[in-house]
Amino acid sequence: MFATTHSAAFRYTANFARGASTMSGRVALTDDQIRRVAPSVFAEEAHDSRSARYAYIPTIEVLRGLRAEGFEVFSATQAKARAEDRREHTKHLLRLRHASQVAGADSVPEIVLLNSHDGTSSYQLIGGVFRYVCANGLIVPDGTCQTVKVQHSGKVADKVTSGAFEVLDGLTRVVEDRDQMRALSLNTGEQLAFARAAALLRFDPEEGAALPVEPEQINRARRVEDRGPDMWTTLNRVQENVIRGGIRGRNANGGRMSTRAVTGIDQDVKLNRALWTLADEMRKLKTAS
Repeated sequence: MFATTHSAAFRYTANFARGASTMSGRVALTDDQIRRVAPSVFAEEAHDSRSARYAYIPTIEVLRGLRAEGFEVFSATQAKARAEDRREHTKHLLRLRHASQVAGADSVPEIVLLNSHDGTSSYQLIGGVFRYVCANGLIVPDGTCQTVKVQHSGKVADKVTSGAFEVLDGLTRVVEDRDQMRALSLNTGEQLAFARAAALLRFDPEEGAALPVEPEQINRARRVEDRGPDMWTTLNRVQENVIRGGIRGRNANGGRMSTRAVTGIDQDVKLNRALWTLADEMRKLKTAS
């Protein structure tokens, strides 16, 4: 999802001017791998902007508790720090899997954990899915799987662990929706309609302005495995194209340009949830007809 160097098993980038990310498709990340790109997970204290009422529980302590319950981290991301003194405290995102979630040939359900130690985020646990072939990390909306938020007060670690199991229970619905999308075939016109809607969500052009790229480009497969006409494959190839960027197009002045990757955590979460909602609404319309 984030701009990274490619490897079949492990992807990593570190540039704290724009954030950093690492992911491993099938092997859990070690603390050293997480620390390289998300040092704020290991912050020893809260940012000095926090008051005495702020209950500081480092993410790594919460993570240790989750590991004891069968959860492991497979992807880590840290947001761009607004100032150098926030680099060790800024927002971070971890994608976890529980031992009970058996990985299929195509994808595996995940829990997305968000947090910061500078006041920009509470602990949040969100449902997600990781697709292996394209290393897509999708995130689902509340309507599909409940998001659990834990404020920095009280017994934070216990509340986060409890919340993780709440989200884990909700992943059953996520798997059902994914399988229904797999079974639903879209014709070319429906695929392009979905791609155009996704492009509007991503680029948000001014009223009357043209999109910088065509729906056909947004719907174009980057690999053979992504050429299927089903809703699930369509969602994934469109998601990859709008999130990772690199598509040649035209700017508002008609000049040549290449679309940028989505690297911000907040924008990534918002766009991913909107794309899942769009796909799910199309699924409902198709199955009702």
